[in-house]
Amino acid sequence: MTRIAVVLGSTRPGRRGQQVAEWVHELAQKRGGAEFDLIDLADHPLPHLDEAQPPMLAQYANQHTKEWSALISGYDGYVFVTPEYNHSTSGALKNAIDYLFQEWNNKAAGIVSYGSRAGGARAAEHLRLILGELMVADVRAQVTIPIQQYFENWTEFRPDQQLEDDLGLVLDQVIAWSTALQPLRAA
Repeated sequence: MTRIAVVLGSTRPGRRGQQVAEWVHELAQKRGGAEFDLIDLADHPLPHLDEAQPPMLAQYANQHTKEWSALISGYDGYVFVTPEYNHSTSGALKNAIDYLFQEWNNKAAGIVSYGSRAGGARAAEHLRLILGELMVADVRAQVTIPIQQYFENWTEFRPDQQLEDDLGLVLDQVIAWSTALQPLRAA
């Protein structure tokens, strides 16, 4: 069965992403069509990229990199939950992605972003550029969550039917593309 990881891309204290990622994971599990796991980067504290060899060579020296590689390789696709910090994705997510190369190749990804007025759209656009370099097929559908609209008192996440519908499209596309890319991963 197709395996999809929901990757929570913020490690910041007081982050809003945990509520969002748990919502994504819960709806994904109810939807079915694939196995879904939640990966919280806070549970995988990677130091600032500390491998001497480029990730493309997959010659990892550090145990934390080997463990991260083993975890990420086991998935066919991803749904990245990213905050928008300074019009981009989080440093923690960028660092975690940069640790690896081949483990990401020929897989699909969807993006759920959150932030101020644009709902993290600029972070999603930057993330798409990064994923393209890693040969990850990012799907067209995405979820953007403006904090002012969907977080009561800026703290409690309150999704509505429109966000659920948007997430449904993301999940459908990630499952379809992850499945379609299987022959490339097998080659």
